[in-house]
Amino acid sequence: MDMSSIEKSNEQYNTKIPVNFGIITVSDTRNKTTDKSGKYLVNAVKAAGHYIESYHIIKDEKLEITALVKNLTQDGKHDAIITTGGTGLTRRDITVDAVKPLFEKNIDGFSYIFHHISFQKIGTSTIQSRVCAGIINGCFIFCLPGSPSACKDGWEKILKSQFDNTHKPCNFIEIMPRMQEDKK
Repeated sequence: MDMSSIEKSNEQYNTKIPVNFGIITVSDTRNKTTDKSGKYLVNAVKAAGHYIESYHIIKDEKLEITALVKNLTQDGKHDAIITTGGTGLTRRDITVDAVKPLFEKNIDGFSYIFHHISFQKIGTSTIQSRVCAGIINGCFIFCLPGSPSACKDGWEKILKSQFDNTHKPCNFIEIMPRMQEDKK
């Protein structure tokens, strides 16, 4: 994304700015045919006027997840990455363990809001999810559960508006140029 175009469009507020997303499904069992959550995210992100820079399905292997996230956050092509799967409490749920140590900054409000929304639907069962978000190398990272319903809640009720530069009083897009300042 061209940062000067963000600044110009933010002044006008009526022009939506597309963002480059990466989608990563973490699962030992899903493939491109059975990945409902990843497909939902790809379609929802596109429907909101953004670009899908990459879409991956990767096994629940910590080193592989870490390597992929590092590569995507360093390639200069991704503004945001959403993972789905691996946020639970079982031994194989290791997405958070693979990604969170890479965070330069945590976005704590994301998990708070997600759990609030989830609590209204599934009650106290929301405590079994370790959803999280942060920033790596100027790239936003959001780790969502593997269920399509949870992905829909995360996108529709939180991320969609934050990746809409017309959303007020503030949004992620308007801070993106400042997140890249140290790279210049």
